Amino acid sequence: MPRQYLNPRNIQFILHEVLEISSLSNFAYYQDHSKETFDMVLEAAKQLADKHLLPYLTEMDRKPPQYENGEIHVHPKIKELMKLYGEGGWISASSTYEEGGQQLPLVVGNMVGFIFGAANYSASIFPFLTTGAANLIRNFGSEELKKQYIPKMYEGQWQGTMALTEPQAGSSLSDVQTTATPTEKDYYLVKGQKVFISAGDHTGLDNVVHLMLARIKDAPAGVKGISLFVVPKKRLENGQLVSNDVTTAGMFHKMGYKGAPIAHLIMGEKEECRAYLVGEPHKGLSYMFQMMNEARLGVGMSAVSIASAAYYASLEYANERPQGRPLSSKNPALPQVNIIEHPDVRRMLLFQKAVIEGSFALLAQCSLYADLERVSEGEDKEKYFLLLDLLTPIAKSYPSEMSVLTTSAAIQCLGGYGYLEDYAPEQFFRDTRIHPIHEGTTGIQGLDLLGRKITMHNGKALTLLIDEMRKTIVSVPHWSDLRIRKHEFAEAIQHLHAVTIHLTDLIKENKPEVFLADATLYLDYFSIVTIAWIWLTQGLVAEKALLNTELSEDDKNFYQGKILTVHYFFEYELPKIQALHHRLVSNDRLTINMKSEYLN
Repeated sequence: MPRQYLNPRNIQFILHEVLEISSLSNFAYYQDHSKETFDMVLEAAKQLADKHLLPYLTEMDRKPPQYENGEIHVHPKIKELMKLYGEGGWISASSTYEEGGQQLPLVVGNMVGFIFGAANYSASIFPFLTTGAANLIRNFGSEELKKQYIPKMYEGQWQGTMALTEPQAGSSLSDVQTTATPTEKDYYLVKGQKVFISAGDHTGLDNVVHLMLARIKDAPAGVKGISLFVVPKKRLENGQLVSNDVTTAGMFHKMGYKGAPIAHLIMGEKEECRAYLVGEPHKGLSYMFQMMNEARLGVGMSAVSIASAAYYASLEYANERPQGRPLSSKNPALPQVNIIEHPDVRRMLLFQKAVIEGSFALLAQCSLYADLERVSEGEDKEKYFLLLDLLTPIAKSYPSEMSVLTTSAAIQCLGGYGYLEDYAPEQFFRDTRIHPIHEGTTGIQGLDLLGRKITMHNGKALTLLIDEMRKTIVSVPHWSDLRIRKHEFAEAIQHLHAVTIHLTDLIKENKPEVFLADATLYLDYFSIVTIAWIWLTQGLVAEKALLNTELSEDDKNFYQGKILTVHYFFEYELPKIQALHHRLVSNDRLTINMKSEYLN
């Protein structure tokens, strides 16, 4: 178990020095909050994580849930945790006062998710799945549904889930086959299967409430015929919970985050599974995407949280493990040095730091855009909506994909010990591998970015983002040591814009397959440029802070570390776009023209 799994100083830096989130209190909706209240929330989250999540990190991995007699039995700590989450207001924190919440900004709520996830990812998902499901009922459900389900979910007595995936329809939701047949009463009868349902069944709570996609009988084909339903595992009858004909057919055995089960559900084997329509018929996918977009930021933050824990485990090891001598030393009689003194180990640690703190800052920025969109009006509201919409596939996919590489680097720092179960990084590597798949694979995110986000509103979102990036360039002072990075970043923006124009010209030529064939590579390109922007912004704030001659030694080291990491990212990561640029403007249609038989 690692002694440190995150850096509270970095959270403070991003929230208060880079984003200045206290300015949210200028809006009426957030006027009751301040820097002090935000910090109190984060401190309380850290205390809960230290006491109730971190101590069970390894145990939940070694003693995963068990499927017995049609039920999934989870670690007994889950029941206690859900009670603590409910009593502490963590599940309802972002809701309005009228709904029993704290009107907490999403940017702070996602910091809480980061803290919980870094301490114990498996234990952290239960409350936030419930929050997402409850939000759908809150925003689109009838008053009766709200009254019946939300209080129990917020109190941590009932679990919430998102039930989309079916055996024959993974990412292709247009192929959903679960059916909902109308009755003469206030419910439908649902029949079908759902798979990969996180926390889809477990004994840690009295009931599980599924927000489920299904087709009403005779609905239009494709995504236009999908509706959203509340489908509880147990329904209330005369004040008592009774079976709702939702059967847990089994549990999938995962390579990581083993403390949280994913279930295979069968609905309606006895023709008695009652489902309650949320909102209007055939609009289910648009409702579900509200939860999914929030969840995509959550997935990105979860990946960063696990990567953070792995980083600090490898940093701790590197500072304590003596091995070898400086490369320039020829005397074997000299004492060994700790491996952090070796340049390649430093490179691996800097790689982790650059990815993790860059991704973390991007996710915080996106969360703040969501908060500002909520309280703004007119052009500002549209601006924040478009920026958030454009950046969401990047904020989900870059941290997810890169966390696989950074946790692998953490293992490498420990050498042979990193491959052992006795040390934490191997678990973090397994835990984080789900994130490039969760809530839309990386390929789906690439198609979303290039196929929809870039072209929406005639490219207005991209124009707004580039304007924000150029503001950062203009803000670099003449005395700054980051001047060279300013010019490199300006060139990167120009290249990104050029490759975007090249690709969008292909769609004008009616070549959608060519246009989207390498959408994932375009996502990689866009992501690297975006994280470079995020790092340049952090570096400028750190440079300004260093002008204060009364800083403590710890603060000086912190800010110098930020500036060093800016240089690392621009020297080691940003140059990768050159190869991506070459591929994206190439006329070679290898993956389109090849025959699948060639892979046999």
